[in-house]
Amino acid sequence: MFPVRCFSCGAVIAHKWEEYLAKLKEGKSTKEALNELGIDRYCCRRMFLSHKSVIDEFARFRGAVG
Repeated sequence: MFPVRCFSCGAVIAHKWEEYLAKLKEGKSTKEALNELGIDRYCCRRMFLSHKSVIDEFARFRGAVG
C-alpha cells in the first residue's frame, strides 16, 4: 500500500517501489538505491525511507469485521 504520489510535491513515485525493494535485496544501501532510481527530492526520498507496510497488520482483522 505504498502511496501513489509524494505527499509534499505530488510526484508520482509508486511505480518505483518494487524496483527499490529489489535493489535493497541486492545489497545496495538505501542511498544507492534511491540515487539509481532518480529519486532526488528529499520529500520523495522521505516517502521511501519512512514507509511501513501495514497490510499484514490489517489482514489480522479481516474476519473480525462483518
